Formats: sequence, C-alpha cells, structure tokens
Amino acid sequence: MPPSRASRIVPLLCLLGAVLFWGTSFAATKTALDTFPPMTVIWLRMMIATLVFAPMWFFVPKPQYRRGDVKWLALVVLLQPCIYYLAEGYAIRLTTSSAAGVISAIVPLLVAAGAWLFLRERLSARSMVAIAISLVGVAMLSAGGHSQASAPNPMLGNTLEVLAMVSAAGAMIAIKHLSARYNGWFLTGLQAATGAVFFLPGAIAGGTATWAGAVPGAWMSVAYLGTFVSLGAFGLYNTAVTKMPANRAALSINLVPAVALLTGWLVLGESLTPLQFVACAVIIGAVVLSETGDTPVAPSEAIAAAEFPAG
Repeated sequence: MPPSRASRIVPLLCLLGAVLFWGTSFAATKTALDTFPPMTVIWLRMMIATLVFAPMWFFVPKPQYRRGDVKWLALVVLLQPCIYYLAEGYAIRLTTSSAAGVISAIVPLLVAAGAWLFLRERLSARSMVAIAISLVGVAMLSAGGHSQASAPNPMLGNTLEVLAMVSAAGAMIAIKHLSARYNGWFLTGLQAATGAVFFLPGAIAGGTATWAGAVPGAWMSVAYLGTFVSLGAFGLYNTAVTKMPANRAALSINLVPAVALLTGWLVLGESLTPLQFVACAVIIGAVVLSETGDTPVAPSEAIAAAEFPAG
C-alpha cells in the first residue's frame, strides 16, 4: 500500500526542525565557549536536556526489550553523546563554527555506507545523484572559505570534528536498528541522561567559579543547546529515522553546513563569500532532489529487527 502524504510529510518536517537546530548549534556553542570550558558547556546542555525531558518519561512508549539490546543501547550512548560531544566540544573551540558545520556533511556518506553494510538498505539512483551533488556543494563551501582569527588550530579542530561525525553516524545506524522496538524520544532521553552523568566529573574539574559571572548570552546559549539541540534536534531526528530509510534521513544533514554558515555570518560575523552562498543553494537543491522522488521500499524497514545480528 503506497504511503500517505502525511506519512511522508511528518518525517520531513521532523528532519527540517532537526537541521535548523543542528545548524544553529555551532554558533551557539561558540558563544558558550567564550565563557565556559568545553566540558562545562557539554555537561550543562546534557543536564538541561535531562531536566526538560524528565516529565516526558511518563508519556514515552515503553521499549520492547530483546536479548542483546543492551549492547546496542550501550553503543548508542558511547558514540553519542560521550565520544561525539567530547570531540565536538573541543573541535569548535579550535576551528570556526562554519568549518565545523561544513564537516558535518560527511555524515550522509558514512550513514549510507553503514546502512548498506549492516541494515541492507538500497541506495536509489536519485539518492546517489543527490549525494554526489551535495558533495560538490560541500567542496564549494570548503573552497570558498579562508582562515580566521576564531580558529586557533583549525587542523586539529577539523580532525576532532571528523571524529565526532564518525561517532554520530555510528549512533544513527545503531538507533535505526533499535527503532523497531524503541521509541525515538526514549532513546533521546537515554542519551541526555547518560551525558549528564558522563560529563559531570569534567564539569567539576573545570571549576564553577566562572558560573556566577557568566554573561546572559552564555547562559542563553547553553539553555538553547540543551533544550532545542540536545533534546529537540536529536528527538526530531530519531523520530524521523524510525519512519524512513536511514540513508535518506541522513542526507538531510547536508543542509546543516548551509545553516551553520549563514548563522555564523549573521550571529558571529564570520565572513561568507559569494561562492559559499552558491554552495548553500547547491546543497539545498540536492536534498530537495532526494526527497521529491518516489519513496523506495527499504529492506531495513522490514528486516532491521529480524536480521541485524544482536547477541
């Protein structure tokens, strides 16, 4: 039976919301890091996300646990938030928010490869063309950029951001495997709570002396990161990935660099060249191309829970 229009629009709207939150998160993180150490920023956003989500636990559908799931749940929280936020927190301190946003565009390729290898998802010709076009856009973004004072060690920062994206892709594939039995918001709450515990020692070690004198903008940034990014963006994305193939959902992440560049330009004053404006349009066009075709039947929708090794 062909999917209804609503069944296609809802996950796309979820992806759009996630992309907007993720894209603006780089500038917000950069602002917070002007006042707080990286570990403090990460812990604060995880703690805020946990507190905001706490009342929702009573309304989230209970998971259908299966033997061996604990390994995949542990993998999800290890990759994201632990490794992901640890790497990205320091990456954004060493490179520009715009560069970090551009690097996030490698996630669709990593997810597509992993989904093909582990979830047996097929890549349609339209999706492959869209990925190729989006990569051209990403290359244009990189070519149009230049070094700035806000990036003290861009090479190390960009390397750490790549590590963060590898962790994010791994977590997305693991979440797709669990999505048949675990609600997306349940997994999001689990990630936030784990992060609040994992990063607490680092936040304490970083000291709390600067908290009282922190400017309102820094507190607003961590509140935004905790509520709308750590909770909202990941919850929306996890919801979308339960309703569509993982490789198609991941392709939307190629919109993040465009949003990050525009936000860095508007909010932080990071320069944006004409070539980068064109690149943003190319990336947006690639995502639209992918999402306007016929919805392919993805084997993972039917066999992810049955045939993905668990145990």
